[in-house]
This record gives sequence, C-alpha cells and structure tokens, in this order.
Amino acid sequence: MRALLVVNPAATTTSARTRDVLIHALASEMKLEVVTTEYRGHARDLGRQAAESDDIELVVALGGDGTVNEVVNGLLHNGPDLDRLPRLAVVPGGSTNVFARALGLPNDAVEATGALLDALREDRERAIGLGLAAGTPGTEDEAVPSRWFTFCAGLGFDAGVIGRVEQQRERGKRSTHALYLRQVARQFLDEPHRRHGTITLERPGQDPVTDLVMSIICNTSPWTFLGNRPVYASPKASFDTGLDVLALNRMSTGAAARYATQLLTSSPERGPHGKHALTLHDLTDFTLHSKAPLPLQMDGDHLGLRTSVTFTGVRRALRVIV
Repeated sequence: MRALLVVNPAATTTSARTRDVLIHALASEMKLEVVTTEYRGHARDLGRQAAESDDIELVVALGGDGTVNEVVNGLLHNGPDLDRLPRLAVVPGGSTNVFARALGLPNDAVEATGALLDALREDRERAIGLGLAAGTPGTEDEAVPSRWFTFCAGLGFDAGVIGRVEQQRERGKRSTHALYLRQVARQFLDEPHRRHGTITLERPGQDPVTDLVMSIICNTSPWTFLGNRPVYASPKASFDTGLDVLALNRMSTGAAARYATQLLTSSPERGPHGKHALTLHDLTDFTLHSKAPLPLQMDGDHLGLRTSVTFTGVRRALRVIV
C-alpha cells in the first residue's frame, strides 16, 4: 500500500521524537511518503494532490482537528467518491482531537498508531457522513467557497469564543481548557446579541425559527471534550445520520448558567433542554440567516463573519480507517 502521511509540526501534544517513532512504525507496514506542512492550507493542498493521484490509497493526518479538516477538504475538493478516493486515517496530535476520539481512537498518538495498524491489518474501515457549509445563494455571502467539516460548526457565540482563543494563541498563550473557559466568560460579557437573537433557521417544509441567539451544528457526538470529560451538545448526532442542531433563543445570565450546567453534566442520553433550547436531529438541508454579521467556526477553526450559511449533511462521504 502506498500512503501519504501529512504531519503538522506544530501539533501540540507530539514531540519530534514521538513523530519519528510513529513514522518508523507506519513505514514498516506500507510504502510511506511523509510531508510536513509549512503553511496554513498546506494539508488541504496535500489532500487534494492525493485525491488526484493514481496510486495513493491512504492519507494519514498526524495533527489536531484543524489538520484533519484541511486534509478532508483536500480529499473532497471534487466531491465524495467512495470507490476512487484514498481512505483517511488519523493520528491525534492536537490539544482536543474531537474527530479522532469520536471515531473511538485512543487520544494518545502512540496508542492510536497501534490501533491504526491493527485496523489496516484487519481491513477495518467505515464510510462516515460529513457536513458541508456554503454561502447561501442570493445573499451577500453566496460567493464564499463551500467547506466540509467533520464534527461540528457554529454560528454566533461558540465561534466568537474560538476567535478569542485564536487571538490569545497568536499572542503566545498555550491552548488549554482554562484558556477556553476564560474566553467563554469574556465572550458572554461582551456578547451584543444575547438578549435579542439575530439568527433565523430555515428548512424545507417547515416554518422558520426566528430570534435565535446561538447555534451549534453537530455531525457526531460528543461535541467536544474538557480534558477527558465528553460534552454532548446533541447526543443523537452520528456519523451515520445527517446534521443535528442545538440553538438557544435566550442567553440571559440565568439561562446561560442553566444551559452551561446542562452541557457540563450532559450524557449520551441527555443534552441541553428546556423552553429556550431548540434541538433538531438528522437534518439534510437547512440555512441560518443573521440580521447582523456573526462569527462562523468549523471543526474549531474561526472563519470570519457571515450573515447567511447553508448547511448540508452528506451521508457516506468518506472512508475512514477505524
């Protein structure tokens, strides 16, 4: 088997020595080409090159969720094709690794490599669904390129938190769960739309849902992790179904405290709920419009401000080694 290993040298939880060990282990089982990313978007370019090659059968992403997202967008540049495209494998190297852990992989890079090699020997794979987001036709965002996401997206509050975290990291701060929690508090205090929501959700055959304050779109469950604690925004979300949505139409101090507590105590059986929470399961197509530009994130990557985004849940989009 010929495989491409895409390595993010800035991955926060793998040292150069660990990466060398992993590369040696993988190279012992396959014809391995190793490329280290050098710029933002490089992993996407490498994924596209692999998709357009004639002989690469497997692409392994060694890095965090951002690296995986780039590789996936490269592989699917021309759309899904289960029979033709290389399979994807993931070795977690980031601070959270939601996608890899949602697939059931160990969060330790060395253990995950061992699990990956076992899966390859036993030919274990699954076809997973993914989310696709694009600028809505007929709006000022219609020219925004479409982008795939593997586990979550968000318009509004959570994307604002991620934007704040990225600013802190650019100033040299380490990506820690404490950093995220501080930015959650700051985003809440500065949130201009938490009392009067600006988001409208539209879906075919249903009345629009208006005045939403925040919206989280999940392609799998859990939504994220705080250390080893999984957090379930949409417990029913799955790689085998469409997209799930959790949205709130109120974020007063009391409501925010209640739903934050529900998130922290969520389980595979029960997520946030209540009269101010909208939960939708297994959606294929829907659009979020906002009266004011709001931050958008996908797979933990802040993508700037948007006023209208159309989401599509695509079943069986990519083959993944598990």
